[in-house]
Amino acid sequence: DPELRYRRRYVDLIVNPQVKDTFYKRAKAVSTLRAILDEAGYTEVETPTLQNIPGGASARPFVTHFNALNQQMYCRIATELYLKRAVVGGVDKVFEINRNFRNEGADSSHSPEFTAIEAYEAYATYDTMAELTQSLVQRACLDTFGTTTVTLSDGTEYDLGGQWARIDLYTSISEAVGEEVTVETPREKLEAIADRHGISVAPYWVAGKIAEEIFEELVGSKLWEPTFVLDFPEDTSPLTRPHRSKPGLTEKWDLYVRGIELATAYSELADPVIQRERLAAQSLEAANGDPEAMQLDEEFIEALEQGFPPCGGMGMGVDRLLTAMTGLGIRETI
Repeated sequence: DPELRYRRRYVDLIVNPQVKDTFYKRAKAVSTLRAILDEAGYTEVETPTLQNIPGGASARPFVTHFNALNQQMYCRIATELYLKRAVVGGVDKVFEINRNFRNEGADSSHSPEFTAIEAYEAYATYDTMAELTQSLVQRACLDTFGTTTVTLSDGTEYDLGGQWARIDLYTSISEAVGEEVTVETPREKLEAIADRHGISVAPYWVAGKIAEEIFEELVGSKLWEPTFVLDFPEDTSPLTRPHRSKPGLTEKWDLYVRGIELATAYSELADPVIQRERLAAQSLEAANGDPEAMQLDEEFIEALEQGFPPCGGMGMGVDRLLTAMTGLGIRETI
């Protein structure tokens, strides 16, 4: 009985040796992640779990109350905005392995409480972070299993080795729907395309969000081999640097493994003026009904104003990393 196993984990560990083995594999993988970043000169820090303003991701937060100050607080949804403060302060390579909390649904690849690793490097780009992420995953596989070709829970083999593929977000959408879709495609046309493919659209979604949902349904969920999906729209990437050669896009990638998003990375937005405009636009989206939109964080803007260097940043789900390496659901790997 799966429910009984999850509720009485101690008995599960006693009765099912393979469950205990997953514990050991996870510990080894996390140890490898730390070792690689330590070798690369990264400093591990800890940032606040309770925050005045939740930021760093588009997600619904858990709300709590700080009795001593009679103040509403939020459990963090990401560590990004605090790790960037460390970079502003001169810690040029910084990372954290943390617990995040998002007040959302649960399924085989989502949990409201999960572990993530985030890393930031001054004077790096999203290309730098792609190389780092591939190295982290492949080394974790090698140290944990002795190979990058892993055997999944259903007995099939899966290869995480080699050089991973890279595709363009809008090019892949165009190929999937049979007509050209770009960052300039009007919202109305995107909504019509979504409707043709049975994809429901919320009234408060911006054009980029609709494009991403079309991608997720028609392309992302079918990307079996490890694949970097590059160059996302500005209206869904408020913390990301504008693309160096493609107007309207940002330097952001998502990594898909076996149809599941495993990691994401940016060339980080360093300009406090543009950052204020982006977060102000997010606040308007929140007022328009989007429960996942970010808030305007004045303290974060003030930190950027002190001088934030060009920077690359990456976030990866640790539980999903174990899912990618074992084929187990996320509840088994948490």
